[in-house]
Amino acid sequence: MRSIRIVEPFLILLLFLGLVACVMVPSFIFALVRGEAVMVRAFAFPMGFAFAAALPALFLMRRRTLRLRPRDGFMLVFITWVAASFMGALPFYLAGGEIPWDLAHNPASGISFTDAFFESACTFATTGATTLNNIEALPRSLLLWRSMSHWAGGMGIVLLSVALMPLLGVGGFQLIKAEVPGPEKEKITPKVTATAKLLWLVYCALTLILTLLFFIGGMDFFDALCHAFTTMASGGVSTKAQGFASYHSAFIDGTATVFMLLAGLNFNLYYRLLRGKFRDLITNTEGRVYLLIFLVASAAMSLTLIPKYGSALTAVRYATFEAASILSTTGTSLVDYETWPGFARMILFCLMFIGGCSGSTAGGIKVIRHVVLFKQTGNELRRTIFPRGIFSVQLNKKVGRRDVVYGVAGFVFLYMIIVMGTTLISAASGIDLFTSFSAALSITGNIGAGFGGVGSAGNFGAFPDHLKWLYSFVMIAGRLELWTVFILFTREYWRS
Repeated sequence: MRSIRIVEPFLILLLFLGLVACVMVPSFIFALVRGEAVMVRAFAFPMGFAFAAALPALFLMRRRTLRLRPRDGFMLVFITWVAASFMGALPFYLAGGEIPWDLAHNPASGISFTDAFFESACTFATTGATTLNNIEALPRSLLLWRSMSHWAGGMGIVLLSVALMPLLGVGGFQLIKAEVPGPEKEKITPKVTATAKLLWLVYCALTLILTLLFFIGGMDFFDALCHAFTTMASGGVSTKAQGFASYHSAFIDGTATVFMLLAGLNFNLYYRLLRGKFRDLITNTEGRVYLLIFLVASAAMSLTLIPKYGSALTAVRYATFEAASILSTTGTSLVDYETWPGFARMILFCLMFIGGCSGSTAGGIKVIRHVVLFKQTGNELRRTIFPRGIFSVQLNKKVGRRDVVYGVAGFVFLYMIIVMGTTLISAASGIDLFTSFSAALSITGNIGAGFGGVGSAGNFGAFPDHLKWLYSFVMIAGRLELWTVFILFTREYWRS
């Protein structure tokens, strides 16, 4: 077995925790300004610990040039997300019984660490699931932390780190490969740090624009900022128990629909748009299919919902919002879609199997993988007619690598194995079968919303603790595209 380097990855992990503490600073300051003493203490402890550990690590790493191998990147990224989720759980847990959590099991001593970790894993993995009911009763600084951790997890803690820490050098691309969703990772600029900075610049710009639009639409600035954070992260948590439905605004709903779709597009396309490469937007296979799926699903549901709402505009408003929410894996809802006709609900259920585009903040299987499998299915049908023919999968009007098909097939198989396994464990724990399957699909795809007990009117609060730990692990694995996590359980990984 090859020797494993411990010191440098450990120091980088401490630097990452320091970065998480930096993300926590605005919430800490907000708690100070608002006089939320309990939250000041709850934020101060994890921040102090992280900064105390990160500063010596920064000093020790200052003169080092780090070059990570792929195996180092996989392990480091997974541990980083677990550690970030642990640290993000501390403000929830340390608030203790001084906050009216209104949990399903309503513990007298406050929120349990299991629920706190689940909430934190949900935010960093941009899943949007929750165990909480009375959201409005929570301190505003804690609501800000939920939104900011969502936003940081959306583009990726690791990607942010690579953007801000040039000391990672060339090896930083191994972290991006392990963290960024999609079957193929690419650098849009020669330097990986420049790539990361450009992606974050686009992300920040879209978030700022969305904040202003929400503010113009009638939200106060705090709500506008928090909802912009979670919408661009494809997360779905809100400062209101009823989410966007609390504002009763067609403008806000329409704006959220558009930006949920934008968040589900490959962010590399925005960079190409800024470079004047408009043709790339037209020729991009995944983007065109993604928008086509949205339009077809929205149109079909709108026609079905017109009799229910008695208005074509209302039907379109709700149908497009829910379609964008599920397809982009944002998971927020305007209405109780479980009261919809069966055909409309079935369309939403099918969208849970798709997801957004690669290189976006969305989760799920990803549109590009469905495109590859669809094209390969056509090739296999043609092969039965022309056994000696040579057929390839074309993406963006270019011939794709043959091994991409194998990788996509393997990923989809592993994805469904995880969904089935999580369903079986949930059902064995006393959860009804439909809710178990819906929850497993929602958690694996980082969607948050589902059907049955985890539908638009329910949450995960009543689930047993062991399932919350399982779901937390699956959420993180799903956010990291499964391979990054499950490769750690292979014998070959440890022997290489």
